[in-house]
Amino acid sequence: MESPRAADPQLISRSVRLDGGLPSFRAVLKGFDAPRTVWDSPGEATVIAGGAAATLTAEGPDRFDHIREAAESLFASGDVHAGTEAACPRLFGGFTFHADQPSQTDRAALDTDGGEPAEDTPESADPWAAFPDARFVFPRVQVTITDRGPWLTVNAVGPDASVAAVEERIETERERLCSLPAADPETPQPGLTDQRRTTTPDSWRGGVTAATDRIAAGDLQKVVLAQVLEVDLAADLEVGDILSRLGEKYPSCTRFLVEPEGPEPPAFFGATPERLVSLRGRTVETDALAGTTGRGETPAEDEWLADELLADPKNVHEHALVAETIREQLAPFAASVSTGDRQIKRLATVQHIHTPITAELAADTHVLSLVEALHPTPAVGGLPPDRALETIRETEPFDRGWYAAPIGWIDAAGNGTFAVGLRSAVATRRRATLFAGVGIVGDSDPDREWDEVELKFRPILDELEAE
Repeated sequence: MESPRAADPQLISRSVRLDGGLPSFRAVLKGFDAPRTVWDSPGEATVIAGGAAATLTAEGPDRFDHIREAAESLFASGDVHAGTEAACPRLFGGFTFHADQPSQTDRAALDTDGGEPAEDTPESADPWAAFPDARFVFPRVQVTITDRGPWLTVNAVGPDASVAAVEERIETERERLCSLPAADPETPQPGLTDQRRTTTPDSWRGGVTAATDRIAAGDLQKVVLAQVLEVDLAADLEVGDILSRLGEKYPSCTRFLVEPEGPEPPAFFGATPERLVSLRGRTVETDALAGTTGRGETPAEDEWLADELLADPKNVHEHALVAETIREQLAPFAASVSTGDRQIKRLATVQHIHTPITAELAADTHVLSLVEALHPTPAVGGLPPDRALETIRETEPFDRGWYAAPIGWIDAAGNGTFAVGLRSAVATRRRATLFAGVGIVGDSDPDREWDEVELKFRPILDELEAE
């Protein structure tokens, strides 16, 4: 693909303020064509988007570089009028946890409107079949909800894109959005007809014991092992309803939705408590999140559990490994790195040890360079990284896909925010595959770790089970 000329922009983006209030979250999402996107992170504008003006994909271990280069090419020559920074053009997407393709087959593609849509994924197929090693969407239509009100953005990419067509689409979409209801009743939770674990209690004990033996022998310091829970649904999945309820129960988490193209595409969604990295200019914010306990029945029990967590040698050691490694991973880019006070992050079903980490970069850096350096953190992979990833592949009887991998957005300046795809599921109309993992260190007990996995399934499972 030839580089676009400045006089002949391939990207056109226009934004207008939406007056008169905003329709319900669910109504907006339901009204958009696939692939749909949701991004709702604390401290940021909420984005609900539909369609793809352009799609970037990449395979293999160089997928971060290829997406960065393709994004820079896409944004290099654009005609943009946003009206507010929050509505500026952004790419939304993510990566797989593992890079499985050999580097010589790496590729990045920029597919503009008119390409063939991806095939739908059957219920019985690999849940990640429609998700490449890396995929980012430049939405065709986007609603951005800011503290100062909602904005509508329409984007177009390609030699046939025109300002007139984009402005006409803005008027059409504005009329459509204004006609949607301000309140949209939720559908009942679908309920379950069956559920299956890919890991048996015996195989789990064997895997955890093998990991702790490797730690005792000095081959590992920590490894994160995960499980899969596959559930069949009694009624059709309405992902907008689930995301709406997750937003109410987990306001401090990042809600996300990623869909491939197709008439009935699978959906990867969740409400993750863990930010991987946020970059604005040269300021970096990230978090160490490791160490888990449950919630109490009373405020006093809650505090007791939190105090016990902060004093527990196993959890404190696990957290310290994560925080120190993140500092080391940022050091090559940073003029300074600072660590905040260790604290407790309370969620609806669990409590975590949390340490905020900030850095000032020594030079301008693209957010994907930081994503590549930080992924996977010891909170989802382990230490040393290569041996931990080897242990994960040997132990887990499933493909992680995009679970525990970077999910987020990129703008034209190379800024962005990425979260870790936790408390998540990939789902089709009548089937959902849930993921949850725990950190294994030297004194980990298999049965206690099994119980922690159960806790981490609850955020998504609670929204699928019939009330």
